Amino acid sequence: MTTIILKDADLRKAAEEGMDAFVDVFIKAIKDGIGGELNAENMPLLNADQITLLAWDILHTEVMDGGLIQLIHNGYGPFIWINPTSKAFREWGIADLCSWLRRSEKLFKKYREELTRDCTDEEFMALFEKYPEFDTFDDEFVEREEEWTAQVAAYIDDHIDNFGTIA
Repeated sequence: MTTIILKDADLRKAAEEGMDAFVDVFIKAIKDGIGGELNAENMPLLNADQITLLAWDILHTEVMDGGLIQLIHNGYGPFIWINPTSKAFREWGIADLCSWLRRSEKLFKKYREELTRDCTDEEFMALFEKYPEFDTFDDEFVEREEEWTAQVAAYIDDHIDNFGTIA
């Protein structure tokens, strides 16, 4: 296991700034601890909670930027849906996010091949019109993002030692 070090001053500042900043301090510390990005080589260096937090970061970043189509196109679908990510969120007490992932998994499985093909920017943008069934999931994520982020922050706060060591 890699030791993730969190600076007490950074945590205090982030806590004052709000839940997004608080969650981001942990994400940044974990990424710094593994060299910047999660991959097959460094994944074994992290515990389940740290990996789940990085899954949240990928899910949050991709869906807020370009929706599930972008997430799948960028190759994150297997990490989100084939790993036990939904189960991990349920264990974190975020049952609605678990449910959302399980319902959206059907679309991932149905359209995975098409959405992961190489394509031009124009062809990529056309995917959003070709697959409007993703809109419902994207809209629900955006509507619930603040609530889910608060739940992620609360879990981290209640289990800080699972995410790193405060120095």
